[in-house]
Amino acid sequence: MTAQTDLFDRALLRKRRQRALKRAKTGADFLLANVADDLQDRLLLINRVFRTAVDLGGHTGRISKAIGDSGKAETILRADLFFADPHLPPPDLVVDDALMPLKDQSVDLVVSALNLHLVNDLPGSLIQIRRALAPDGLFMAVLPGAGTLTELRDSLTRAELETSGGAAARVLPFADTRDLGSLLQRAGFSLPVTDMDKITVRYDTMFSLLRDLRDMGATSVLKQGEGRPLSRAALLRAAEIYAEDHADTDGRIRATFTLITLSGWAPHESQQKPLRPGAAKTRLADALGVPERKV
Repeated sequence: MTAQTDLFDRALLRKRRQRALKRAKTGADFLLANVADDLQDRLLLINRVFRTAVDLGGHTGRISKAIGDSGKAETILRADLFFADPHLPPPDLVVDDALMPLKDQSVDLVVSALNLHLVNDLPGSLIQIRRALAPDGLFMAVLPGAGTLTELRDSLTRAELETSGGAAARVLPFADTRDLGSLLQRAGFSLPVTDMDKITVRYDTMFSLLRDLRDMGATSVLKQGEGRPLSRAALLRAAEIYAEDHADTDGRIRATFTLITLSGWAPHESQQKPLRPGAAKTRLADALGVPERKV
């Protein structure tokens, strides 16, 4: 049996995250701010208050604040990813979200924002989260999805092919809504839901985008190609391609972020369940008002 090869360099992710926390550039968390507002709105629609909530991998404190402002949790535990954020009060936990130190059925709400797409075993992490939830507990997460940074991926790939005759993966692979919904089901969540939203951010140049990604701690941590840095010629050519093919009429370039929101519940007997095949009390033909045809 062949062992699974890790896609992401988690040690490099730790370094990138630590650097981002030290820099703490004002405004660099604009994407997280958008996600936090959306998650708060979604929590406000839920007609219950959870006893214990976990902000899994929280940074800048935005997700913990969103949970608190929603009024939907009695106790909120902020679990910083790898390092305590030096600009905030000490967190309740400092964890690796791929190896969560939570007991089975110990919490009632787990919220993760823009982190879980970087774990090497996402199905395993989702199973850990589901086990940590008490029955009828809720999991909510936002992950970048397919289509994220597609303009950057196109520009870097074409530039590297032109300048060196080959191209390494420079932008992370992102899953789509269908795949993530299937993973929720496989992990044992009830009532799984996924939906997608697209955000377009405009920049003066590709280098402005790269600076924001670095300040977010969101530059690539792919193991493939990590030992082969992009040449200066490739970077300059990529910026030219980006400006030529992915700019608006005013010359500013576009960067697309596809955000996929996941939610699922730990199973509980009170939850609605689909009917067994053949258990329906009304014929489809009657519901549609058409004659039934036997085949």
